[in-house]
Amino acid sequence: MIKFEHTVFALPFAYIGVFLAANGFPTFREFVLITIAFTSARTYAMTLNRLLDLKYDSKNPRTTERHLVKGTIKKKTAFYGVIISLLVFVFSAYLLGPLPFALTPVAVFFLSFYHITKRFTYLSHFFLGITDGLAPAGGWVAIKGSFFSLVDLPAWLLIFIVTFWIAGFDILYQCQDVDFDRKEGLHTIPSIFGIEKALKAARLCHFITILGLIWLGVFLSFSIPYLISLVIIIWLLIKEHKLISPHDLSKLDMAFFNMNGYISIIIFFGIMISIFLNKYST
Repeated sequence: MIKFEHTVFALPFAYIGVFLAANGFPTFREFVLITIAFTSARTYAMTLNRLLDLKYDSKNPRTTERHLVKGTIKKKTAFYGVIISLLVFVFSAYLLGPLPFALTPVAVFFLSFYHITKRFTYLSHFFLGITDGLAPAGGWVAIKGSFFSLVDLPAWLLIFIVTFWIAGFDILYQCQDVDFDRKEGLHTIPSIFGIEKALKAARLCHFITILGLIWLGVFLSFSIPYLISLVIIIWLLIKEHKLISPHDLSKLDMAFFNMNGYISIIIFFGIMISIFLNKYST
């Protein structure tokens, strides 16, 4: 129901925060707890999303095959899933240290709130982006135990990068629901401003993403692996936007799922290799 395979979008960025903060491998305990925290947080958010959007999913032709709509998963089961995954997330944050635990309410707020933003603001794409952007920041905090000093700038930069990357492809994804969203009074950039302007907004978001990635390169000394990954990502983003036009959204799934999955994995390996090259060459 919550499509674990889509974890590929944000999990690599969560690990980027971890490996950057550790300047290499974290301890096995930290790695396991962070993975549990991330997975349980995503499970909580996605299951809550399915529950809160059930009345819309049951009307939208694109989503009528979802499990809660068809009844293959009961609402009661999904509710238990929300509660259990939330408890697991909070407990894993507690085990990771005082600051991760103290910041848990912030994470839970965004994980809970972004689902309803589409009902009153077209900035909903950016609320989703910030929510996913908290994943690498959480990984950083779990390792460093800090978040508000100058040395924590990479964590804030990762939030910035992921926010605009996710917002950009969410704008693209919502293009397929323009008519439905307008009928139901839901607020998205495509439904408010039209598909043509939405595509331009998505391009702008991804241009800002690239600028953020270039800035991140400063912390990685612009190593060759990172530069190669950056060039590939720029090429993939350009290709992603060329697949879609205001008059042809038929390749949207390819642009949304395939391209963005490749992007997160490529940047992960580019950064990972750079971290270890920088570490062991000094």
